[in-house]
Amino acid sequence: MNVVLLGPPGAGKGTQAKTLAEQSGLVHVSSGDLFRAALREGTELGMRAKGYMDKGELVPDEVVIDMILERISQPDCAGGVIFDGFPRTVEQAKALEAALLRHQQRVDRVIYMSVPGEVLLKRIAGRRTCKSCGAVFNVYYFPPKTADGCDVCGGELYQRSDDTEETARNRLEVYFQQTTPLIDYYRGQGTLNEVDGEQEISVVTDAMVAALGLPSKA
Repeated sequence: MNVVLLGPPGAGKGTQAKTLAEQSGLVHVSSGDLFRAALREGTELGMRAKGYMDKGELVPDEVVIDMILERISQPDCAGGVIFDGFPRTVEQAKALEAALLRHQQRVDRVIYMSVPGEVLLKRIAGRRTCKSCGAVFNVYYFPPKTADGCDVCGGELYQRSDDTEETARNRLEVYFQQTTPLIDYYRGQGTLNEVDGEQEISVVTDAMVAALGLPSKA
């Protein structure tokens, strides 16, 4: 089964995708993780993407598509994938469908996490990440015990360049301008399931599990 997880920045797609991957055995493929890995490694693709990401703009389709298609061609993805952060445009969706079709596969389910804009802004701009262990906190919703220190390992916390309030506002504006047509596209195909992403994390997970027809762990 191949699943597309849609939702604006700050909706909690990454958290839910990891949980669903554990419960389903599907491979979690995050476009954001792939790009950040490319940035850390200093690859040509990473440098091309950096300028767009720092401004909160979407990375061009051809860059994203090449990276995603390379990832899903690897053997561990043969049993199915949870796509997190991809596709973001109708053009990307069509490219993904064409690639899956070559392997006699398709997008089976699409889940859209809807969250109000003001909540998204606090989730993004309030996010702080540990440089050492990668633990994530939020100054509004689950602040660390000390302002600049990680509760897990004591490492230094930082704000990602694409998480500042100005960039966050731009990211959200770009998302809704360019990705709303994709929601309508999947709705028209009859594969879209909408979930209220403002609920407690466990409640959102249960709703997604039900939408995918997975056995509940409750």
